[in-house]
Amino acid sequence: MWRLLWRSIDRFSLQHFKSVITELRQIKVVNEQNRDTVVDLLQTIVEIVTYGDRQDPLIFECFMEYQVLAEFVRVLKISTSSTIEAPLLQYLSIMIQNMDSEHAIYYCLSNDYVNNIVAHPYNFNAGDLALYYVSFLRAVSSKISRDTLCLLVKVHGDVVVSFPMYTEALKFAQHEEKMIQTAIRALTLNIYNICDDNVYQFITTPPASIYFSDLVSSLRKQCLQLDALVNSSEDKCTHQRNKDIFLKTDKIVDDLFYFKDMLSVGESRLSRVVTQNLLSLLILPLLLPLLKLGENKGSYHISAVTSLYIVSRLLQVVGGKHLINGVAGLLLYHYMALCEREAIATNGDTAGSTGDASPLLHSLNDINIKVSGHEAEGEKEININYLLQHLNVQTSSNSHFDGSPRDDNVCIERFGIFAYLFSDNHSISLASLFLLLTLAENKDLEHFPASLLGMSQSQGLMNNCESAFLKVDGSILVRLMPQILKTLLKVLACQPPVSPPMQWHTGWFLRKVLQCQGNKLTDDNIHLFNTSYEQSRECLQKELDGCWFDHIPDTIGNEWGSCKKALELQFHVKDPLFTLELEICQQAIDGNFNSCFAWERMVDAVKVFILHLQLKALIFMGCLLEKPSLESPSDSDLGKTYSRDISSPSFGSEVSLGSGIPCRIAFSYAGVRDIYLVAVARGISGKLILAEKHPFRSQRGVVIAIAPLAGLSQPRIDEDHPTWLHLRIREFEPNFVKAKGSQSKVSTPPADGRWTLGFHSAKACETARLLILEETCKQRSSVESMLAPLLREDYLVNVLDSQGD
Repeated sequence: MWRLLWRSIDRFSLQHFKSVITELRQIKVVNEQNRDTVVDLLQTIVEIVTYGDRQDPLIFECFMEYQVLAEFVRVLKISTSSTIEAPLLQYLSIMIQNMDSEHAIYYCLSNDYVNNIVAHPYNFNAGDLALYYVSFLRAVSSKISRDTLCLLVKVHGDVVVSFPMYTEALKFAQHEEKMIQTAIRALTLNIYNICDDNVYQFITTPPASIYFSDLVSSLRKQCLQLDALVNSSEDKCTHQRNKDIFLKTDKIVDDLFYFKDMLSVGESRLSRVVTQNLLSLLILPLLLPLLKLGENKGSYHISAVTSLYIVSRLLQVVGGKHLINGVAGLLLYHYMALCEREAIATNGDTAGSTGDASPLLHSLNDINIKVSGHEAEGEKEININYLLQHLNVQTSSNSHFDGSPRDDNVCIERFGIFAYLFSDNHSISLASLFLLLTLAENKDLEHFPASLLGMSQSQGLMNNCESAFLKVDGSILVRLMPQILKTLLKVLACQPPVSPPMQWHTGWFLRKVLQCQGNKLTDDNIHLFNTSYEQSRECLQKELDGCWFDHIPDTIGNEWGSCKKALELQFHVKDPLFTLELEICQQAIDGNFNSCFAWERMVDAVKVFILHLQLKALIFMGCLLEKPSLESPSDSDLGKTYSRDISSPSFGSEVSLGSGIPCRIAFSYAGVRDIYLVAVARGISGKLILAEKHPFRSQRGVVIAIAPLAGLSQPRIDEDHPTWLHLRIREFEPNFVKAKGSQSKVSTPPADGRWTLGFHSAKACETARLLILEETCKQRSSVESMLAPLLREDYLVNVLDSQGD
C-alpha cells in the first residue's frame, strides 16, 4: 500500500514532470505508430500542471521555464496525422478551465501560444474535431479579462488589425451542430463583456461586423421558413403543423434572446450595429407590407400574420428604446401626421395635435432597408428618408382621420396597421391588436405624446387597468375602441362559431378592453355578447347528447381553474405564438369523429362556456367567478337504487344477474361465450356489464367486460340479422390527456371498440337495446340536473344572492 501511495505522490513530483517534458521534446514526428504515446504524455503534463497550479508553485515555474505550451504548438506542426489534434485541444481546454491563478492564465495567453494554436490549419471534415476546437476557444474566452484581452489581438498603432480567436470562432457561428452554435455565442458574449474601445472598433466595423448582418440574415431565413410552414398547402394534420411551427419559433426565439444578450452588454457601438442590422434587414422589410403603401416597395413575401408575430415577439424579447420607438414611429406615422394636419387646419398651429413623428423616427435616420426586388434585380435598398417622403405624400392625399373602419381600398391604404384591426381574418385582427398593445405597454417607449396611446407620464404604464393607455381620452386606441370592442364581440358571436382557441384568445383581449372601459357595453354590444353566450350554452347542451356527457361535471371542475388563470394572464407573459396557431385552426379542421376527438370537442365546449360565463360575470358583476359547487343528485332522487357490486363493478368481480339479459359474444382470443348483458345507471355514473354465469351461484355472474354506458352512442340492431346488437365502445382514456395537461391533444388516438352481441330472439335483442337507452337516459338526466343551476339564465343572480347571505 505504501508503495502505491509513493507512486501516486511521485507522479506529481517536479522530477517526474521534467522527465515527461524531456520525453515529449524527443518526439521529432507524430504518426500513427507513436500517437498513443504522445497522447499519454500530453495527458500527464496537463494533470501535473493542473495539480501544480493549486498545490506546487514550482511545477508551474518549471512549466514556464521549459515553455511547455510551445511544445504543444510544436506537436501540432510535426504531426502527420490529424488524430492528435482532438486530444491535444481537449487536454488544453481542461488545463485552461482548471487554472485559478491570474499569473498562470496570463502566461498561457501570452507569447502568441493561443493564437498559434487557433491559427493551425485543422481538418474539420473528420470526426468531432470542430467540437473540441470550439470548446478550446470557449475555455480561453472564459478566462480572459479586460487586462489580458490585449494578449490575443494584434495592433498597428492604436488600431486592432487582427483578433484570431474571435474571427476563427465566427466561422462556426452557423454550424449545424447546436452545441457548437451555443459555444460560439457564449464565447462572443464573453468577449463583448470585456472589450475595450479599440477591440470594439474592430468588432463593429467591416469585415468583422459582417457577423451581425449574417446573424440577422439567418434569422430572416428562419422567418421565411416559418411563414412557409404557416401557409403550407400540404395536407398535414393540425397537430403536426403546430409541432413543426413550435420547433421553428423556438429556434427563432433563441436567436432573439441572443440579440437581447448583446444589447444587454450596454456598449453603444455594439448596440448600434445590432439594432441597425435588425431594423434594416428584418424589422423594416417586415413592416413595409403592413404599412399598406399602395405599391409594391419590395418585401420578403412574408404573410401579414407571420410578420405581426415576428415583430411582436422581437419587441417582447429584444426590446430596446431604438427598436421600440423606431417601430412605433413607422407604424403610427400615418396617424400622427394626419392628426397634426387636422390640428393645423382647426387651430392654425400644432398645439392641439397629437404630436410629431420625428422624435420617434430618430433611431431610423439614414437606415437603408434591404428588400427583395424583381428576380433580375435581386436585393435592393430603400433609404428610410425616401420611405418617409412617400408616406408624407400618401398622408397628404387623405383629408381626415375619423377612427371608423371601412372596407374600401382607399381606407386600407390610408390607415396602414389599423386596417388590420378590422380584418376579416380574425387571427390577423388579433395579431395586429397584440402588436399595438406590445408597443403601448413597453417601458422603453419614449418621445411619445402623452395622449397618443393613452399613456400618462404621471400614471406610468399601468394604473388600475392592466392596459392603462386605453383609458386616456384622445388616444389612438380610445378613438378606435368602439370598433375594436364590437369587432371582438362579433368574433365571439360568429355563425358558425369560430374555433374554441379563437374564442378563448378573443375573450382574453375582450377582458382587457372591458377592464379598461369600466366593463361598460352599449345595448348593441350587450346583444352581441348575449348571442355569443347563448351559442356557448347551446354547444355545451349539445354535448349532453354526446358520448362524454358523463364527464362534463368533472371537466367543468378540472378546467375552471386553468381557464380562470388563462383569462387573468398578464400581457407581458403572453406568447404571440397563439396568432400563428389560430391561423392554422382557420386553415385546417380535422374530420375525425371517434371518441378521442369527441372528448376534445366536449372539453372545448366546456372551456368556451366557462369563458362566456366569466365574461358575463365581468360585465354584470365586475369580477370573475370562483369555481362553482356542482351537487350530485341524492339517492332518493334517483328513483331506483342498486347494490354496490352493480354500481361499481370491476373485472372479475361478482354481480347480480337479476336484470341481466342472456346473450352470446365471440372473442377473438376466447371463442363464443354465453354471457349476460347488465346495463345500470346510478347518478351520473353508468356501466354496461358483460358477465358469465357463476358456476355455483345461479343468480350471480362474474364480470368479464365493462364499458361506459354514456360512450355506447346509439345501439344499433343489424338490418340483416335482427338478433344482433351492434355497440360502439369508448376506448379512449381521458386520464392520459389530464396527466399531460388540459391543453394536450392526442395525435394518434386509439380506435373505438365495437361489440356485437347475439340474442336468442329479435324481441330479446330489442329489449336489450331499449334497456341500454333507458339506463343511459337516467344517467343523462342526473347530469342535466347537476348542471341545471349553472345553465340557468339567473345563475349570476343566484351567485349574488348567495354572496349577500
